[in-house]
Amino acid sequence: MIVNEGVELNLTMVKQLHEFFLAHLHSPFSLLINKINAYSYDFEAQINIGNLSEIHAIAVIVYKIASQLNTEYLANTIPRADKWNLRIYSDRDVALNWLQLEQAQVS
Repeated sequence: MIVNEGVELNLTMVKQLHEFFLAHLHSPFSLLINKINAYSYDFEAQINIGNLSEIHAIAVIVYKIASQLNTEYLANTIPRADKWNLRIYSDRDVALNWLQLEQAQVS
């Protein structure tokens, strides 16, 4: 998944994204998020993003320390019913390998 440069995700967008995942992916599923672009979340989006029990694992590829810090903040600071199974990588192939191993555990 890649979000366009400069987008501010809001709650409506997050709900649409979750609906897309549920309609097109088989549960449990894993996500690869490529943070090549700079984007942000409003408060409601921060609270609700990724709150699907169907998400098994999330790998995030970062290219800047700011992206890493933002991802760590979303994962560790925002209260969530279920803690994310999330890893942050700087290499896409390593991230994909981890996701494949994680997905194999539930398939």
